[in-house]
Amino acid sequence: MHYIPLSQRQLRCGRKLLDLSQPHVMGILNVTPDSFSDGGLHNSKQQAIEHALQMIVDGATVIDIGGESTRPGAAVVTVEEELRRVIPVVEVLAKENVILSIDTSQPEVMRQAVEAGAHIWNDVRALTRPNALEMAAELNIPVILMHMRGEPTTMNQLADYQDVTAEVIAELKQKIDLAIQVGVAPENIMIDPGFGFAKNAAHNLQLLDELWQLHELGYPILSALSRKRFIGAVVGETDAKARAVGSVAGHLLSIQQGACMVRAHDVKATVDAIKVWQAMQNWQEWV
Repeated sequence: MHYIPLSQRQLRCGRKLLDLSQPHVMGILNVTPDSFSDGGLHNSKQQAIEHALQMIVDGATVIDIGGESTRPGAAVVTVEEELRRVIPVVEVLAKENVILSIDTSQPEVMRQAVEAGAHIWNDVRALTRPNALEMAAELNIPVILMHMRGEPTTMNQLADYQDVTAEVIAELKQKIDLAIQVGVAPENIMIDPGFGFAKNAAHNLQLLDELWQLHELGYPILSALSRKRFIGAVVGETDAKARAVGSVAGHLLSIQQGACMVRAHDVKATVDAIKVWQAMQNWQEWV
C-alpha cells in the first residue's frame, strides 16, 4: 500500500477556505425518494435539514446535497423538480458553518444553488451537460469532475477496461483539459475516480488499490465509495446500510493514498476512524 501525504493546497469556497492538508468528510444528503441507500429517508425539507445538522455535529465539514438519484435505472428528474428539492435546503444550511456541495449535472440548478449559498459543484457527469462547462467557468467555484462512462442507465454495459486505473486517468485528463480550455480555473478542480460508475467489483478494487496513481494528474482527490455495491460484495452484505465498516475501511485506504476528502453516509464512524489514523500519524503528541 502506497502512502501519499495530503495536499498542501487550500480550496477557496466563497468566503471560506478548505484546508486540504487535513482529511475532510463530505456528508451525503440525498433529498430524493429513490437513492440506492437512503432514498426517501430525508425527502422532506425538515428531515433533510435535521440530518444535515446531525452530520455537522458528527464532524462533516462539507454537506453534499443531491436532488437526483444516479443509481442504475434511476428515474429522470426535471430541472424544476431538482430545484424544488434542493434550493430550500441550501437556503437553510447556508446559515450554518459548513461548506455546501451540490450533487448535480444541471447548470441551472448549480446557478441557483450558488445564489442560495452553495460553494462546490459535484458533477458525476463531469460537466458534459449542455452549457455546464460555461456555467462552471462563469460561477468560478470549485468543481469535482467524476469519471463515468455513459449515463446511469447505460454505464453497466460500458464497464470494459484493459487497465481500469490507466483508463480512468486518461479519461479524466480529457475532461480536465476541456474544462480548462473553456475557462474553468485549474485551482478550482478536484477529481473523483467514480467508484461504482461503469465499473465492476474487480475494477473498483483495483482502482482503490491504485488510487495513488491519480496524483499524476495534479489535482485533489475525492473518494466516494460509501456503501457501494462492491463493498457489499466484499463483506457479503446486500443491505446497503450494513456496509458501514467496509466503507470506513475503504475511506481510510483512500486517505492513506492522498485522498483529501471522502464522501460518506456514516459520518461519525468515518470521522472517528480518521481521528485514530491522525493520532497514529502524530503519536509523539500522546507521549
